[in-house]
Amino acid sequence: MGVNSITLVGRAGRDPEVRYFESGSMVANLTLAVNRRSNSDEPDWFNLEIWGKQAQVAADYVRKGSQLGIIGSFKLDRWTDRASGEERTKPVVRVDRLELLGSKRDSEGAGGGLAGAGGGFAGEPSEDEVPF
Repeated sequence: MGVNSITLVGRAGRDPEVRYFESGSMVANLTLAVNRRSNSDEPDWFNLEIWGKQAQVAADYVRKGSQLGIIGSFKLDRWTDRASGEERTKPVVRVDRLELLGSKRDSEGAGGGLAGAGGGFAGEPSEDEVPF
């Protein structure tokens, strides 16, 4: 039996890129910067893939600099480069749960409009939290 679970807290590196499909589903892609323990180290960057209702929340409320908490699983996207014919890979975190962290003030400062959860990642929802 294998376990593939990843939990991250960081800041959005860019606004989500959203795609809609004829089937009615949607996907949001963005990057997440996660600081290391030492502030002198560069952050680690993760590619996020968010589907369904969580993708709509990301599209509506996440902006570059928004603080996010995510729970998801690691996957490796594979494709063949059309120009060179070489096989390419890209590590991606498929998000199962998206939490908007920080205050309204944080997201307004990050260039976004409405913000997310005023509480902690696993805490009780506050009145300021965006409903899912």
